[in-house]
Amino acid sequence: MGLIKTGIQLSKTIRNVGRLREIISVLMRNGFDSLVLRATMSKIPGLSLPEKASGTDTIEEQIKKGKTDEDLARDVGERLRKSFEELGPAFIKLGQLMGSREDIFPAEFIEQMQMLRDKVKPVPFNEVQDVISESLEKDWTEVFESIDPNPIGTASIGVVFKGLLKTGEPVVIKVKRPGIEKDITTDLSIVIFLVSQLERASEDIRYLGISRILKDFAHSLQNELNFNIEALNCTRFAQNLAKYDPEEIFYIPKIYKKFCSKDLLVMEKLEGFAFSDIDNVNKEIDSIKEKIEKGVGVIIKTFLLDGFFHADLHGGNFFYLPNGKVGIIDYGLMGTLSKKSRMNFVAILYALVTNDYENLVYEFLDVAEYDEIPDVDTLVKDLRDSLSPFVGLTVQQTDFTIVLRTLAETLRTHRIYLPRDWFIVFRALITLDGVGKSLDMDLDLFGLFNKDISGIVKSNFKKEELLEEAMWSGRDILSASRTVPRHLKWFLKEWSKKGYAFEIIHRGHEEQLSMLSSSLIFLGNSLLSGIMVLAGVLLIKDVNVHSLKDIPTIAWIFWGISTVLILNALRILKRSN
Repeated sequence: MGLIKTGIQLSKTIRNVGRLREIISVLMRNGFDSLVLRATMSKIPGLSLPEKASGTDTIEEQIKKGKTDEDLARDVGERLRKSFEELGPAFIKLGQLMGSREDIFPAEFIEQMQMLRDKVKPVPFNEVQDVISESLEKDWTEVFESIDPNPIGTASIGVVFKGLLKTGEPVVIKVKRPGIEKDITTDLSIVIFLVSQLERASEDIRYLGISRILKDFAHSLQNELNFNIEALNCTRFAQNLAKYDPEEIFYIPKIYKKFCSKDLLVMEKLEGFAFSDIDNVNKEIDSIKEKIEKGVGVIIKTFLLDGFFHADLHGGNFFYLPNGKVGIIDYGLMGTLSKKSRMNFVAILYALVTNDYENLVYEFLDVAEYDEIPDVDTLVKDLRDSLSPFVGLTVQQTDFTIVLRTLAETLRTHRIYLPRDWFIVFRALITLDGVGKSLDMDLDLFGLFNKDISGIVKSNFKKEELLEEAMWSGRDILSASRTVPRHLKWFLKEWSKKGYAFEIIHRGHEEQLSMLSSSLIFLGNSLLSGIMVLAGVLLIKDVNVHSLKDIPTIAWIFWGISTVLILNALRILKRSN
């Protein structure tokens, strides 16, 4: 029955057993030939496993050779990267996500995963033009004057082309890869299955928290597979940015909503050059530095005040435009922070800049994920030791990747993990840090945060904000004032039916309580049995006994009761065991 149950569960989880075998074959060919993998997968009916490729050491064999942790992490990362490249876009996307999780994986492993950024194969235009026409519900030539068949960008989910509308505007066209949604759904279900099996078999793998990455992966895919969401993100970000950018430093491209769908995104093509184009950047470096020095403060305000921010601001997503403005593209990865989370983040920043590590710990515990409450005193000491050297340094003096990894490693030591939204905030700071360093700019991010903190705190305690909070609190109190008396009346009515008696229900300790009860019964019966024996003996103390017939009947009765009691006690004790 266990085998049948496993097969049924697998058939519900994995739609393509052939694809499962292909994935396992690739992993084993690259050395992931662990006993755990073989032991779990051999239980699946109808699935034969390939043999390990000759000349390839398994991970276990590498460990036996005494490799250092750094070398082993690099080796595992390289093998996994090669596997993901071979397995296609869905796995490359997963690898890219793993490459952004410095809080979970070591630096050597991260380096290998980050090599997957440019490893996605392009899709020929003739394979995606049908997707464009289906999304437009008409032939694409009725909307576009022309589309350059050579892609200008490739990603794991979409391919980007440049084109020209019939009305003459140059545009960028992002098209979803044909069949990618089905492929990702199948591959994701297989990965979830494999990880669940490995986590059951290994405490070390479970401790890595790979399930957390898969949850993040599934969440991000829901957004990235629907290009309508990216279009809405762009529009919303433009509205928020306008509130804090009176000098109009930034320019957000126009979205052509009437042509957009879940499989197609059409947006204005920005002229100019990306900040990653070092040669052109050097020609305009003075103007760009001036814009960025002011613009960073604007960007910081978007997530501290609105809680909605661009989470992937690397040099390739910044464009210097001919009119001197800075364009921002790519709205697939956005971050959000609730009002409460923003206040927590402000409190964490304030604790950092004031070196108040005790409050820093309490704020982290308020937002982080953990199974058990850690030793607060030890955590305060560890955070102080790990973070204090970085506070007060400028961007040029600080490697924010090291800061993030140091923070994450300290928290991970205490089995505390940052939730996805919070990690995206720190990732956004890292990418912003990278832009500053690439432009040789000395931006003090901590100073910029400190400059805005007092204004941000005041903005959250404005009269309008307090009135709004009071209104919602009053609504909750009014609702409770109506509900509580009614429920109290029902409770008292039901309680009176039971004679105002409480019923205490024990769950999870039935076996222990049964053994305790049996032991008490055995003890009581043994005590009574002893008393009966003693009573019979006392009755014959003054009687001359020459034969059994001389023993009074009452003594025999006491001894008989004693025997019954001790036999009953033994029976109860045996049954409980």
